[in-house]
Amino acid sequence: MVVKKKLIIILFYFLIISVAIGWMIKNIQEQENLNVVVFSPKANEAISSPYKITGKARGTWFFEASFPVILRDKSGKELGIAVAQATSDWMTEDFVNFVAEIKFEPAGLKEGELIFKKDNPSGLPENDAEIVLPVRFK
Repeated sequence: MVVKKKLIIILFYFLIISVAIGWMIKNIQEQENLNVVVFSPKANEAISSPYKITGKARGTWFFEASFPVILRDKSGKELGIAVAQATSDWMTEDFVNFVAEIKFEPAGLKEGELIFKKDNPSGLPENDAEIVLPVRFK
């Protein structure tokens, strides 16, 4: 009876660990399928001006090693704009690290969003893309 109980407990822990590992692998794969991964800030993180934004983006998001980042309030009013600059060779389809510094005046606002816009020198709508990250203000 004791051996049976121990076996059930071991199988239960094995199941939990297997599910956790599967979930982690799925999240890593989903993240790698994205075009932009933001390291800082995280979603809903409180930020203040000036703020250093870091992350990685596919080289296809850059033009001449940069792409725009816009900070808006919840009503869509622009509070600041920055240029995300590649920190290495951007002429690739792989991920390239970037850094940007944004300055803004939140004027008593509590929430906003950072918009990471794919640089689109062609101006063609089918080449537009953006990633929206919600933020809070300190």
